[in-house]
Amino acid sequence: MTLMPHLIFQRGSGPIVAAAVHDGHDMRPRLEDRIAIDEDQRLHEEDPYTGELAQVAKTQIVGLRSRFEVDLNRPRDEAVYLDPEDAWGLKVWRQPPTEEMIEKSLQEYDAFYASVEELLKDLVEQYGHVAVYDLHSYNHRRGGVEADPDLNPEVNIGTGTMDRDYWGPVVDRFIHDLREHKYHGRSLDVRENVKFQGGQLSRWIHEKFPRQVCSLAIEFKKTFMDEWTGETDPSEIEVIFDVLSSTLPGVREELEKL
Repeated sequence: MTLMPHLIFQRGSGPIVAAAVHDGHDMRPRLEDRIAIDEDQRLHEEDPYTGELAQVAKTQIVGLRSRFEVDLNRPRDEAVYLDPEDAWGLKVWRQPPTEEMIEKSLQEYDAFYASVEELLKDLVEQYGHVAVYDLHSYNHRRGGVEADPDLNPEVNIGTGTMDRDYWGPVVDRFIHDLREHKYHGRSLDVRENVKFQGGQLSRWIHEKFPRQVCSLAIEFKKTFMDEWTGETDPSEIEVIFDVLSSTLPGVREELEKL
């Protein structure tokens, strides 16, 4: 395992990688002194517990920095939130970061993508085809307690950044196996590109490795926690972990067929 100030890299066997780039909550002290929003507001927009879900794969990438310091799932020139429109209308900074502070954050951004590129090159050389589970969670009650289920699937699979025709067998098998594994005695509501189509990590992977690496942008609705208070149901996280684990054999099988 490689532990950096902003990242955990766990290299293991197999062609599947799990990434949780928005799991982090830490900020460098000099930046934390300048931020206007409190920890609860930060947590509301972060993806807590996706780092635990990332343990589904033997190779794991887990972000330790808060997305409010540097967002690894946005383009480089948008990775540091400076204006409210960058951050769901929130005034992020009481005192804006200096150019030096921003550059330090972007150095971590660059180091992240360099490390991921090296990792994926090694895995492609070893296995030929690789899948990345790009794990996220999303808020569905921004407007209050009631949320329209038609607009908020329990799992959103973002495939808008890939060659869907080429990677179709992997995507379809993943979605099929998610639905087949019983979730509290029923099938999960799994849909494609309803809430999100995938962010910068998946986009970058498909640009660098268009027919070698399939990045599935997986967004879980925050049914395992109260998105406003942060109160969590650990047993629900275990259930979601089991459902996610059930997809591994099928995805490996489809990768081997390509």
